[in-house]
Amino acid sequence: MTISEVSKQYGLSTDTLRYYERIGLIPPVPRRGGGVRDYDKASLGWVELIKCMRSAGVSIEALIEYSRLFQQGDETLEARKALLVEQRRQLLERMADMQRSVDRLNEKIENYERGLAQKEQELRRHQAEREETGKR
Repeated sequence: MTISEVSKQYGLSTDTLRYYERIGLIPPVPRRGGGVRDYDKASLGWVELIKCMRSAGVSIEALIEYSRLFQQGDETLEARKALLVEQRRQLLERMADMQRSVDRLNEKIENYERGLAQKEQELRRHQAEREETGKR
């Protein structure tokens, strides 16, 4: 796959893909004649991993470290696992923070809904009183 095809498929700019490769986030992408990048299955796997991890808030630095460790081979399995476990812990912490924010927003929305329901009841009561007064 060309860089423009990968860009369209994953919603990343070609500049971002080149940057990821330049900083070591993506191992060197195979090249065709003329130096044109030819993303293979392994390269696409890295793009998918990075996109997923970035959307989860994993830092570029942590991903660079993971990529570096991966390229060193199986002797880094424990270090890679530890890095991923730490990233998961941080993500779960952020998710808990977000859930607390959602809960707080829900409380505020419920307060408004209760207040609006109360106002509607008052308006109906006043309208019923006017109608009753008008009948007399």
